[in-house]
Amino acid sequence: MFTITLKNLSVNFDDHFFLTAVNWQLNDQQHWVITGPNGAGKSALAACLLGAGEVENGAIDGLPANIAVVSFEAQAKLIDAERRKDDADILDVISEGTSVQEILDEGCVNFEEQKRLVDAFQFSELTGRSFRKLSTGETRKVIIIKALTSNADLLILDEPFEGLDLHSDKLLKTLLQEQALSTPMVLVLNRFDEKPDFVTNIAYVDNGRLAHTVSCVDEQAVAELKQLLHLKTSDLKIPPKDNDSSVQNLNGERSLVNITNARIAYGDTVIFDNLDWQINPGQHWQISGPNGSGKTCLLNLITGDHPQCYVNDIQIFGMQRGQGETIWDIKQHIGYVSSALQWEYKVSVSVRNAIISGFYDSIGIYQRYSDEQKQIADQWLELLGMQAFADKPFNQLSFGDQRLVLIARAMIKHPPLLILDEPCLGLDDLNRQLVLALIEKICLSSDTTVLYVNHRLQDKISGIEHHMLLGNGKGEISQQTN
Repeated sequence: MFTITLKNLSVNFDDHFFLTAVNWQLNDQQHWVITGPNGAGKSALAACLLGAGEVENGAIDGLPANIAVVSFEAQAKLIDAERRKDDADILDVISEGTSVQEILDEGCVNFEEQKRLVDAFQFSELTGRSFRKLSTGETRKVIIIKALTSNADLLILDEPFEGLDLHSDKLLKTLLQEQALSTPMVLVLNRFDEKPDFVTNIAYVDNGRLAHTVSCVDEQAVAELKQLLHLKTSDLKIPPKDNDSSVQNLNGERSLVNITNARIAYGDTVIFDNLDWQINPGQHWQISGPNGSGKTCLLNLITGDHPQCYVNDIQIFGMQRGQGETIWDIKQHIGYVSSALQWEYKVSVSVRNAIISGFYDSIGIYQRYSDEQKQIADQWLELLGMQAFADKPFNQLSFGDQRLVLIARAMIKHPPLLILDEPCLGLDDLNRQLVLALIEKICLSSDTTVLYVNHRLQDKISGIEHHMLLGNGKGEISQQTN
């Protein structure tokens, strides 16, 4: 019986990678999968259980005595050890090296099981061969057989299915299903669909942090985690624009927004003053500040929804505010998402139609849409990993999924400017990560300029390089490029 506890653990891996403030507990009744984007720190987290890296803060307690590992690193270490034997040989004789059987026997506790696995992997004819003469896939099988016959207290399997042929891949999945009855496991997997049925818990790692831990009995959380992985790792691009769109193209060299010496005040209360701001195409901004600092006011100056927008010097898409432009002249170029919009979107409409309504800036669908628009909406559903929800009523989605759909609705017409007013408000941590992942994909894969408003400076998004910080009722403002 054991319980492993990682408490506020920070580990330095030769100054090339850091795990930061990891809090994690696992026991001998659980089987874990560690997953996350490439380079997130999945293997590093597993390696901590083997004592790898230099602990800079926190502690790890309760590690069992006998841990067996299958990984590319362990495989490379064994191959390198065999090569070093030649380097140490002072005789003018080429050594044959260690035989496969000798390597299999080292650390083996169950020789009967070893024979069964050797036969199952069709490895019998290779046991007398020199280990160094095996192929990469064959050395992988040696590592696997050694781990499964070591009577380990814990098995750590880092991408165990990689490099195996179809027969061996299927066999290993069966063997692990059997082994799971007696041995707890930690598996590192890039492909979430390879998660075995016996897994009880999932750890999601991102940017060197353990971002989420999920129990597999929580089906909704598992589905959201799978969706997050889809958004983080998918190569899907932002779906194209509707060829029949009535939205006029803008001059790509002209700034989208110019605000000069803006002031918002209610009586003697000044929200901000002397505010100058220029937004150029492709220049993504994060806007933050405390409650009451004027974040939404600033956005409403752009959209025309603030009554003081006409007493300020504002140019939007090359048009001077208050010079005869219509609301449609402005809003046809803007996609907008806010909590208020989500509260208002209460009509009975399918998820697909909710996305299509973005072509018409309407809440619901009140006209016939084209086959191309339906196709584009389906491509957005594919990007979101929500194809199965296309015909489901929008109001039956989770709060987080509704927010994702509304962002797709705002983006479907490829607006030059996408305004996201507190898009993560009201979301739990996992759904917040989903929304942030979608915004990141939009910033990196589209021609739309994003204004992202939030309270949390730490919710930074790759691709957003400009930041505006509004003061709390003092008219203070700073602008910086990250």
